[in-house]
Amino acid sequence: MKIKIIGVLALLSAMLYVPRMEAQVPVVQEDAELMTGRYSAAYDSLLNTFYMRRYAHHGLHSATGFSVEEFDALPDSVLEARLRALHTVVPMAMNSEVRSHIRFYLRVMSKRLDLTLMQQERYFPLFEEALDRYGVPDEVKYLTIVESALNPEATSRVGAAGLWQFMYKTGKLYDLEVNSVLDERRDPVKSSFAAAHHLADLHRIFDDWTLAIAAYNCGAGNVNKAIARSGGRRSFWEIYYNLPRETRGYVPSLIAVIYVMHYYGDHGLRPAKLEAPVRTDTVMVHRDVLMTYVAQATGMEMEALRTLNPQYRRDFIPASSAPYALTLPMGKVERFIQRQDSIYAWSADSLQRQPLKVEPAGKGGKSGGSGHYYTVKKGDTLSKIASKHGVSVATLKKRNGLKGDNIRVGQKLKI
Repeated sequence: MKIKIIGVLALLSAMLYVPRMEAQVPVVQEDAELMTGRYSAAYDSLLNTFYMRRYAHHGLHSATGFSVEEFDALPDSVLEARLRALHTVVPMAMNSEVRSHIRFYLRVMSKRLDLTLMQQERYFPLFEEALDRYGVPDEVKYLTIVESALNPEATSRVGAAGLWQFMYKTGKLYDLEVNSVLDERRDPVKSSFAAAHHLADLHRIFDDWTLAIAAYNCGAGNVNKAIARSGGRRSFWEIYYNLPRETRGYVPSLIAVIYVMHYYGDHGLRPAKLEAPVRTDTVMVHRDVLMTYVAQATGMEMEALRTLNPQYRRDFIPASSAPYALTLPMGKVERFIQRQDSIYAWSADSLQRQPLKVEPAGKGGKSGGSGHYYTVKKGDTLSKIASKHGVSVATLKKRNGLKGDNIRVGQKLKI
Protein backbone atom coordinates (compact mmCIF):
# COMPACT_ATOMS: atom_id res chain seq x y z
CA MET A 1 0.00 0.00 0.00
CA LYS A 2 1.26 3.41 -0.84
CA ILE A 3 2.69 5.62 1.89
CA LYS A 4 0.21 8.44 1.28
CA ILE A 5 -2.75 6.10 1.89
CA ILE A 6 -1.18 4.58 5.00
CA GLY A 7 -0.63 8.08 6.36
CA VAL A 8 -4.26 9.04 5.84
CA LEU A 9 -5.47 5.83 7.49
CA ALA A 10 -3.21 6.31 10.48
CA LEU A 11 -4.35 9.88 10.98
CA LEU A 12 -8.06 9.06 10.71
CA SER A 13 -7.95 5.95 12.87
CA ALA A 14 -6.01 7.79 15.57
CA MET A 15 -8.66 10.48 15.81
CA LEU A 16 -10.91 8.43 18.01
CA TYR A 17 -11.26 5.01 19.56
CA VAL A 18 -14.18 4.25 21.85
CA PRO A 19 -15.90 1.05 23.06
CA ARG A 20 -19.02 -0.42 21.46
CA MET A 21 -22.46 -0.08 23.08
CA GLU A 22 -25.88 -1.60 22.44
CA ALA A 23 -27.66 -0.18 19.39
CA GLN A 24 -30.74 1.98 19.76
CA VAL A 25 -32.50 1.89 16.39
CA PRO A 26 -34.17 5.19 15.46
CA VAL A 27 -37.90 5.16 14.80
CA VAL A 28 -38.12 8.52 13.02
CA GLN A 29 -38.75 8.10 9.27
CA GLU A 30 -36.44 10.22 7.13
CA ASP A 31 -37.37 11.36 3.65
CA ALA A 32 -36.18 8.52 1.38
CA GLU A 33 -36.15 10.73 -1.69
CA LEU A 34 -33.30 12.86 -0.32
CA MET A 35 -30.86 9.99 -0.77
CA THR A 36 -32.41 8.58 -3.92
CA GLY A 37 -32.66 11.88 -5.79
CA ARG A 38 -29.26 11.39 -7.36
CA TYR A 39 -30.23 7.82 -8.28
CA SER A 40 -33.15 9.20 -10.28
CA ALA A 41 -30.96 11.81 -11.98
CA ALA A 42 -28.33 9.21 -12.86
CA TYR A 43 -30.97 6.84 -14.24
CA ASP A 44 -32.52 9.57 -16.39
CA SER A 45 -29.04 10.39 -17.69
CA LEU A 46 -28.50 6.71 -18.52
CA LEU A 47 -31.62 6.73 -20.70
CA ASN A 48 -30.07 9.54 -22.74
CA THR A 49 -26.87 7.66 -23.59
CA PHE A 50 -26.39 6.53 -27.18
CA TYR A 51 -27.21 2.83 -26.95
CA MET A 52 -30.12 3.34 -24.57
CA ARG A 53 -31.73 5.86 -26.92
CA ARG A 54 -31.02 3.82 -30.03
CA TYR A 55 -31.85 0.31 -28.84
CA ALA A 56 -32.81 -0.48 -25.25
CA HIS A 57 -35.23 2.39 -24.74
CA HIS A 58 -37.72 0.82 -27.13
CA GLY A 59 -37.83 -2.33 -25.05
CA LEU A 60 -38.36 -0.66 -21.67
CA HIS A 61 -41.66 -1.16 -19.96
CA SER A 62 -43.24 -0.89 -16.55
CA ALA A 63 -42.73 -4.05 -14.47
CA THR A 64 -46.36 -3.92 -13.40
CA GLY A 65 -47.76 -5.69 -10.40
CA PHE A 66 -46.43 -3.71 -7.43
CA SER A 67 -49.08 -2.41 -5.05
CA VAL A 68 -48.17 0.28 -2.52
CA GLU A 69 -51.24 -0.65 -0.48
CA GLU A 70 -50.21 -4.30 -0.26
CA PHE A 71 -46.69 -3.32 0.76
CA ASP A 72 -47.97 -0.98 3.49
CA ALA A 73 -50.06 -3.85 4.88
CA LEU A 74 -47.05 -6.20 4.99
CA PRO A 75 -45.79 -6.75 8.57
CA ASP A 76 -42.23 -5.68 9.41
CA SER A 77 -41.60 -9.25 10.56
CA VAL A 78 -41.89 -10.50 6.96
CA LEU A 79 -39.38 -7.96 5.67
CA GLU A 80 -37.07 -8.67 8.59
CA ALA A 81 -37.17 -12.42 7.97
CA ARG A 82 -36.36 -11.94 4.29
CA LEU A 83 -33.41 -9.67 5.07
CA ARG A 84 -32.11 -12.13 7.65
CA ALA A 85 -32.33 -14.97 5.10
CA LEU A 86 -29.82 -13.19 2.82
CA HIS A 87 -26.91 -14.11 5.15
CA THR A 88 -24.87 -11.03 4.33
CA VAL A 89 -21.75 -9.76 6.07
CA VAL A 90 -23.16 -6.21 6.11
CA PRO A 91 -25.92 -6.23 8.80
CA MET A 92 -29.39 -6.01 7.22
CA ALA A 93 -31.19 -3.96 9.87
CA MET A 94 -34.96 -3.55 9.70
CA ASN A 95 -36.64 -0.40 11.03
CA SER A 96 -38.94 2.38 9.87
CA GLU A 97 -36.20 4.15 7.91
CA VAL A 98 -35.21 0.99 6.03
CA ARG A 99 -38.86 0.24 5.35
CA SER A 100 -39.43 3.69 3.82
CA HIS A 101 -36.46 3.16 1.49
CA ILE A 102 -37.65 -0.30 0.47
CA ARG A 103 -41.05 1.21 -0.35
CA PHE A 104 -39.43 3.93 -2.43
CA TYR A 105 -37.17 1.60 -4.42
CA LEU A 106 -39.98 -0.87 -5.09
CA ARG A 107 -42.04 2.00 -6.47
CA VAL A 108 -39.32 3.39 -8.74
CA MET A 109 -38.12 -0.07 -9.79
CA SER A 110 -41.62 -0.85 -11.05
CA LYS A 111 -40.60 1.33 -14.02
CA ARG A 112 -36.84 0.77 -14.08
CA LEU A 113 -36.12 -2.80 -13.09
CA ASP A 114 -35.59 -4.28 -16.53
CA LEU A 115 -32.85 -1.82 -17.46
CA THR A 116 -31.24 -2.10 -14.01
CA LEU A 117 -31.06 -5.89 -14.38
CA MET A 118 -29.50 -5.51 -17.81
CA GLN A 119 -26.82 -3.15 -16.47
CA GLN A 120 -26.31 -5.44 -13.48
CA GLU A 121 -25.54 -8.37 -15.77
CA ARG A 122 -23.00 -6.22 -17.58
CA TYR A 123 -21.12 -4.76 -14.60
CA PHE A 124 -21.57 -7.01 -11.56
CA PRO A 125 -18.96 -9.63 -12.57
CA LEU A 126 -16.40 -6.81 -12.68
CA PHE A 127 -17.50 -5.46 -9.28
CA GLU A 128 -17.40 -8.92 -7.73
CA GLU A 129 -13.83 -9.46 -8.92
CA ALA A 130 -12.68 -6.10 -7.54
CA LEU A 131 -14.44 -6.51 -4.17
CA ASP A 132 -13.11 -10.04 -3.75
CA ARG A 133 -9.54 -8.87 -4.35
CA TYR A 134 -9.75 -6.46 -1.40
CA GLY A 135 -11.89 -8.62 0.89
CA VAL A 136 -14.99 -6.41 0.65
CA PRO A 137 -18.37 -8.16 1.11
CA ASP A 138 -20.01 -9.11 -2.17
CA GLU A 139 -23.27 -7.31 -1.34
CA VAL A 140 -21.46 -3.95 -1.39
CA LYS A 141 -21.67 -4.12 -5.20
CA TYR A 142 -25.26 -2.85 -4.84
CA LEU A 143 -23.87 0.53 -3.74
CA THR A 144 -23.45 1.32 -7.43
CA ILE A 145 -27.23 1.27 -7.90
CA VAL A 146 -27.62 3.77 -5.04
CA GLU A 147 -24.72 5.89 -6.25
CA SER A 148 -25.09 6.00 -10.02
CA ALA A 149 -27.99 3.77 -11.15
CA LEU A 150 -25.21 1.75 -12.88
CA ASN A 151 -24.45 4.68 -15.17
CA PRO A 152 -20.69 5.17 -15.77
CA GLU A 153 -21.39 8.66 -17.15
CA ALA A 154 -23.22 9.82 -14.00
CA THR A 155 -22.12 13.12 -12.46
CA SER A 156 -23.56 14.40 -9.18
CA ARG A 157 -24.41 17.99 -8.36
CA VAL A 158 -21.18 18.23 -6.31
CA GLY A 159 -18.95 16.77 -9.04
CA ALA A 160 -18.72 13.09 -8.03
CA ALA A 161 -18.34 10.98 -11.17
CA GLY A 162 -18.68 7.47 -12.52
CA LEU A 163 -20.26 4.22 -11.39
CA TRP A 164 -18.82 4.58 -7.89
CA GLN A 165 -19.19 8.38 -7.73
CA PHE A 166 -15.66 9.30 -6.77
CA MET A 167 -14.95 12.88 -5.79
CA TYR A 168 -11.86 14.43 -7.39
CA LYS A 169 -9.58 14.29 -4.33
CA THR A 170 -10.56 10.74 -3.34
CA GLY A 171 -10.07 9.53 -6.89
CA LYS A 172 -6.58 11.06 -7.00
CA LEU A 173 -5.75 9.44 -3.65
CA TYR A 174 -6.46 6.05 -5.25
CA ASP A 175 -4.46 6.83 -8.38
CA LEU A 176 -7.39 7.60 -10.67
CA GLU A 177 -6.00 10.05 -13.20
CA VAL A 178 -8.14 13.15 -13.70
CA ASN A 179 -7.10 15.94 -16.07
CA SER A 180 -8.45 17.91 -18.98
CA VAL A 181 -8.46 14.92 -21.35
CA LEU A 182 -8.90 11.94 -19.03
CA ASP A 183 -11.19 11.10 -16.10
CA GLU A 184 -10.56 7.58 -14.83
CA ARG A 185 -13.36 7.94 -12.29
CA ARG A 186 -15.55 7.05 -15.29
CA ASP A 187 -13.46 4.03 -16.22
CA PRO A 188 -15.54 1.03 -15.02
CA VAL A 189 -12.52 -1.22 -14.41
CA LYS A 190 -10.14 1.22 -12.72
CA SER A 191 -12.84 2.91 -10.64
CA SER A 192 -14.17 -0.45 -9.40
CA PHE A 193 -10.79 -1.58 -8.09
CA ALA A 194 -10.20 1.87 -6.57
CA ALA A 195 -13.61 1.74 -4.83
CA ALA A 196 -12.90 -1.72 -3.41
CA HIS A 197 -9.51 -0.50 -2.16
CA HIS A 198 -11.08 2.58 -0.58
CA LEU A 199 -13.81 0.55 1.16
CA ALA A 200 -11.24 -1.89 2.52
CA ASP A 201 -9.20 1.01 3.90
CA LEU A 202 -12.29 2.47 5.57
CA HIS A 203 -13.08 -0.90 7.16
CA ARG A 204 -9.55 -1.01 8.61
CA ILE A 205 -10.30 2.30 10.30
CA PHE A 206 -13.69 1.43 11.81
CA ASP A 207 -13.68 -2.39 11.94
CA ASP A 208 -17.37 -2.19 10.97
CA TRP A 209 -18.74 -2.52 7.44
CA THR A 210 -21.77 -0.32 8.06
CA LEU A 211 -19.60 2.53 9.34
CA ALA A 212 -17.16 1.99 6.47
CA ILE A 213 -20.05 2.32 4.00
CA ALA A 214 -21.28 5.46 5.77
CA ALA A 215 -17.74 6.88 5.57
CA TYR A 216 -17.66 6.11 1.84
CA ASN A 217 -20.52 8.59 1.53
CA CYS A 218 -19.48 11.38 3.89
CA GLY A 219 -15.83 10.72 4.73
CA ALA A 220 -14.10 9.10 7.70
CA GLY A 221 -13.76 12.45 9.44
CA ASN A 222 -17.52 13.03 9.52
CA VAL A 223 -18.14 9.53 10.86
CA ASN A 224 -15.58 10.09 13.63
CA LYS A 225 -17.28 13.38 14.50
CA ALA A 226 -20.63 11.59 14.73
CA ILE A 227 -19.06 8.98 17.03
CA ALA A 228 -17.69 11.71 19.29
CA ARG A 229 -21.03 13.57 19.37
CA SER A 230 -22.80 10.31 20.22
CA GLY A 231 -20.80 9.79 23.39
CA GLY A 232 -18.42 7.27 21.88
CA ARG A 233 -21.00 4.87 20.50
CA ARG A 234 -19.69 2.97 17.49
CA SER A 235 -22.52 1.56 15.41
CA PHE A 236 -24.34 3.23 12.54
CA TRP A 237 -27.76 3.28 14.21
CA GLU A 238 -26.31 4.64 17.48
CA ILE A 239 -24.65 7.58 15.74
CA TYR A 240 -27.45 7.94 13.17
CA TYR A 241 -28.75 11.36 14.28
CA ASN A 242 -25.27 12.90 14.32
CA LEU A 243 -24.43 11.94 10.75
CA PRO A 244 -25.05 14.25 7.78
CA ARG A 245 -28.62 13.86 6.62
CA GLU A 246 -27.73 12.30 3.27
CA THR A 247 -25.57 9.71 5.03
CA ARG A 248 -28.46 8.84 7.34
CA GLY A 249 -30.29 7.69 4.24
CA TYR A 250 -27.25 6.03 2.61
CA VAL A 251 -27.08 2.77 4.54
CA PRO A 252 -30.90 2.34 4.52
CA SER A 253 -30.80 2.87 0.75
CA LEU A 254 -28.20 0.13 0.36
CA ILE A 255 -30.23 -2.28 2.49
CA ALA A 256 -33.35 -1.40 0.51
CA VAL A 257 -31.68 -1.97 -2.86
CA ILE A 258 -30.27 -5.32 -1.71
CA TYR A 259 -33.78 -6.32 -0.56
CA VAL A 260 -35.49 -5.19 -3.77
CA MET A 261 -32.97 -6.86 -6.09
CA HIS A 262 -33.51 -10.17 -4.28
CA TYR A 263 -37.26 -10.04 -3.59
CA TYR A 264 -38.82 -7.94 -6.35
CA GLY A 265 -40.76 -10.99 -7.55
CA ASP A 266 -42.44 -11.30 -4.16
CA HIS A 267 -43.90 -7.84 -4.72
CA GLY A 268 -45.38 -8.56 -8.13
CA LEU A 269 -42.59 -7.06 -10.28
CA ARG A 270 -42.11 -8.94 -13.54
CA PRO A 271 -39.38 -7.23 -15.57
CA ALA A 272 -38.74 -7.85 -19.22
CA LYS A 273 -35.57 -9.71 -20.11
CA LEU A 274 -33.45 -7.15 -21.95
CA GLU A 275 -30.34 -8.15 -23.83
CA ALA A 276 -27.47 -5.66 -23.72
CA PRO A 277 -27.69 -3.54 -26.89
CA VAL A 278 -24.01 -4.15 -27.60
CA ARG A 279 -21.45 -6.73 -26.50
CA THR A 280 -18.04 -5.20 -25.94
CA ASP A 281 -14.37 -6.06 -25.68
CA THR A 282 -11.28 -3.98 -25.02
CA VAL A 283 -8.01 -3.43 -26.81
CA MET A 284 -4.94 -1.78 -25.34
CA VAL A 285 -3.78 1.37 -27.08
CA HIS A 286 -0.04 2.13 -26.88
CA ARG A 287 0.19 5.42 -28.80
CA ASP A 288 -1.76 8.67 -28.72
CA VAL A 289 -5.06 8.26 -30.53
CA LEU A 290 -7.76 10.67 -31.64
CA MET A 291 -11.07 8.85 -31.35
CA THR A 292 -12.45 10.46 -34.48
CA TYR A 293 -10.05 8.28 -36.49
CA VAL A 294 -11.11 5.20 -34.52
CA ALA A 295 -14.71 5.97 -35.48
CA GLN A 296 -13.79 6.44 -39.14
CA ALA A 297 -11.69 3.27 -39.34
CA THR A 298 -14.22 1.06 -37.57
CA GLY A 299 -17.38 2.58 -39.06
CA MET A 300 -18.72 3.67 -35.68
CA GLU A 301 -20.67 6.77 -34.76
CA MET A 302 -18.68 9.10 -32.51
CA GLU A 303 -21.47 9.26 -29.94
CA ALA A 304 -21.44 5.46 -29.68
CA LEU A 305 -17.66 5.46 -29.19
CA ARG A 306 -17.91 8.12 -26.50
CA THR A 307 -20.62 6.19 -24.67
CA LEU A 308 -18.39 3.11 -24.47
CA ASN A 309 -15.37 5.18 -23.35
CA PRO A 310 -16.67 7.92 -21.03
CA GLN A 311 -13.27 8.37 -19.34
CA TYR A 312 -11.82 10.15 -22.39
CA ARG A 313 -13.05 13.69 -22.02
CA ARG A 314 -11.87 15.23 -25.30
CA ASP A 315 -12.06 12.32 -27.74
CA PHE A 316 -8.35 11.71 -27.16
CA ILE A 317 -6.51 8.72 -25.66
CA PRO A 318 -3.16 9.89 -24.19
CA ALA A 319 -1.40 6.54 -24.54
CA SER A 320 2.10 7.64 -25.54
CA SER A 321 3.37 7.44 -21.94
CA ALA A 322 1.32 4.44 -20.76
CA PRO A 323 -1.15 2.02 -22.37
CA TYR A 324 -4.88 2.71 -22.02
CA ALA A 325 -7.89 0.53 -22.74
CA LEU A 326 -10.28 1.28 -25.60
CA THR A 327 -13.70 -0.35 -25.41
CA LEU A 328 -15.33 -1.33 -28.70
CA PRO A 329 -18.26 -3.48 -29.82
CA MET A 330 -17.03 -7.03 -30.32
CA GLY A 331 -17.60 -6.80 -34.07
CA LYS A 332 -15.33 -3.74 -34.30
CA VAL A 333 -12.28 -5.01 -32.43
CA GLU A 334 -10.84 -6.97 -35.34
CA ARG A 335 -11.37 -3.99 -37.66
CA PHE A 336 -9.50 -1.74 -35.24
CA ILE A 337 -6.56 -4.17 -35.04
CA GLN A 338 -6.41 -4.40 -38.82
CA ARG A 339 -6.32 -0.62 -39.21
CA GLN A 340 -4.53 0.50 -36.06
CA ASP A 341 -1.33 1.53 -37.87
CA SER A 342 -3.35 3.95 -40.00
CA ILE A 343 -5.23 5.21 -36.94
CA TYR A 344 -1.93 5.90 -35.14
CA ALA A 345 -0.48 7.64 -38.20
CA TRP A 346 -3.53 9.85 -38.77
CA SER A 347 -3.61 10.77 -35.07
CA ALA A 348 0.10 11.59 -34.95
CA ASP A 349 -0.18 13.82 -38.01
CA SER A 350 -3.18 15.67 -36.63
CA LEU A 351 -1.63 16.11 -33.16
CA GLN A 352 1.60 17.40 -34.67
CA ARG A 353 -0.37 20.12 -36.43
CA GLN A 354 -2.52 20.94 -33.38
CA PRO A 355 -1.25 19.45 -30.08
CA LEU A 356 -3.63 18.80 -27.19
CA LYS A 357 -2.56 20.23 -23.84
CA VAL A 358 -3.05 17.97 -20.80
CA GLU A 359 -3.79 19.92 -17.62
CA PRO A 360 -5.31 19.13 -14.21
CA ALA A 361 -9.09 18.97 -14.09
CA GLY A 362 -10.69 22.36 -13.61
CA LYS A 363 -7.86 24.17 -15.39
CA GLY A 364 -7.21 25.00 -19.00
CA GLY A 365 -8.37 27.57 -21.51
CA LYS A 366 -7.94 31.14 -20.38
CA SER A 367 -5.60 32.24 -17.66
CA GLY A 368 -6.84 32.37 -14.10
CA GLY A 369 -8.54 28.96 -14.34
CA SER A 370 -11.68 30.45 -15.91
CA GLY A 371 -12.30 27.31 -17.99
CA HIS A 372 -12.19 26.23 -21.61
CA TYR A 373 -14.83 26.27 -24.33
CA TYR A 374 -16.70 23.36 -25.88
CA THR A 375 -18.34 23.48 -29.29
CA VAL A 376 -21.75 21.79 -29.35
CA LYS A 377 -21.94 18.84 -31.75
CA LYS A 378 -24.90 17.03 -33.28
CA GLY A 379 -26.60 14.83 -30.69
CA ASP A 380 -25.20 16.76 -27.70
CA THR A 381 -27.39 17.61 -24.70
CA LEU A 382 -26.54 19.74 -21.68
CA SER A 383 -26.61 16.62 -19.50
CA LYS A 384 -24.19 14.79 -21.77
CA ILE A 385 -21.79 17.74 -22.02
CA ALA A 386 -21.89 18.30 -18.26
CA SER A 387 -21.21 14.62 -17.57
CA LYS A 388 -18.33 14.50 -20.04
CA HIS A 389 -16.58 17.48 -18.44
CA GLY A 390 -17.29 16.64 -14.79
CA VAL A 391 -19.59 19.57 -14.02
CA SER A 392 -23.26 19.82 -13.13
CA VAL A 393 -25.95 20.93 -15.57
CA ALA A 394 -26.80 23.78 -13.19
CA THR A 395 -23.19 25.03 -13.26
CA LEU A 396 -23.09 24.76 -17.05
CA LYS A 397 -26.26 26.82 -17.35
CA LYS A 398 -25.04 29.43 -14.88
CA ARG A 399 -21.66 29.89 -16.58
CA ASN A 400 -23.32 30.33 -19.95
CA GLY A 401 -26.37 32.35 -18.92
CA LEU A 402 -28.78 29.64 -20.13
CA LYS A 403 -32.37 29.74 -18.92
CA GLY A 404 -33.54 26.48 -20.47
CA ASP A 405 -32.03 23.27 -21.82
CA ASN A 406 -31.96 24.21 -25.52
CA ILE A 407 -28.57 24.37 -27.24
CA ARG A 408 -27.64 24.47 -30.92
CA VAL A 409 -24.97 22.80 -33.03
CA GLY A 410 -21.90 25.04 -33.28
CA GLN A 411 -22.69 26.93 -30.07
CA LYS A 412 -19.65 27.49 -27.82
CA LEU A 413 -20.18 26.70 -24.15
CA LYS A 414 -17.85 27.81 -21.37
CA ILE A 415 -16.89 24.83 -19.22
